[in-house]
Amino acid sequence: MTNLNYKKIIGIFILFLIAVIVSACQPSNTELSTNEENFQVTVSILPQAYFVERIAGDLVDVNVMVGPGEEAHTYEPKPEQMKSLSQSQILFTIGLEYENVWVPRFEDINPSLEIIDSAEGIQRIPLSSDHARKDDEDHDEEDLEEGLDPHMWLSPDNGRIIAENTLNALSELAPQHAEEFQENFDNLVKDIEELDTRINAALSDLAEQKFMVFHPAWGYFAKQYDLEEIAVQVGGQEPSASELAALIKLAEEENIRVIFVQPTFSTANAEAIAREINAQVAVVDPLAEDWLANLEAAAKAFAAALED
Repeated sequence: MTNLNYKKIIGIFILFLIAVIVSACQPSNTELSTNEENFQVTVSILPQAYFVERIAGDLVDVNVMVGPGEEAHTYEPKPEQMKSLSQSQILFTIGLEYENVWVPRFEDINPSLEIIDSAEGIQRIPLSSDHARKDDEDHDEEDLEEGLDPHMWLSPDNGRIIAENTLNALSELAPQHAEEFQENFDNLVKDIEELDTRINAALSDLAEQKFMVFHPAWGYFAKQYDLEEIAVQVGGQEPSASELAALIKLAEEENIRVIFVQPTFSTANAEAIAREINAQVAVVDPLAEDWLANLEAAAKAFAAALED
């Protein structure tokens, strides 16, 4: 038996076990209707939980698939999370890679689960790239196709859209609470608008517009505020030695003094570039749960790095 066939059999067996666990835990329609005041939803990432909790408050229990410290791009669900998913009426997706593989399986296991795209209506943009990698002859044209940026929650404009999609889904699930949801939504939108005003003030009249990040997570934020993100890692790949040298040269040319990293990635290459150009390494977390406070903190960090 080949390794490929063996892995396929093991994968089918694991999926079968998960299906058995979920079936045993699946609540009946009667249980849902008698407990409708305390319903459960599942979200892909922590920032989505922020929107659900701001709008639904204590009326909802939120199951988060990608938890603190986990890497969203390579995530695989755990059995206990599948159990919680089986008790959810809604799954809010956000366009991450793992969803392409796992959401169809979730639907097979739990046919009554409603799938809501939190990011519906958001215009997706290409992942950030850098001139250093494009000019490197060691990569062919196929290597340079980065695809679309999945980090759609990382801007106030997109946050408004995510909030509205969340409101609509929750109001349909529990129409008896629609008025309360609407009031909470209005308060959230007011907070987002005030955040946008503060970020605009913080990022206006900067000496520089380009900032360097290890992982290209902040493209939507950069687009909204007329900044440019330069990524060390492109297409999920670490830079080669020649690419690293080109990035160091580019950072010097662009007067980069801070390289931003996120907690779930190795900082070795960012630190190597920082040493060569006498820059600092700073942490910004695209997956922090307090979405509003996190965007404001990131804006302040970018502003400080881009000041003269």
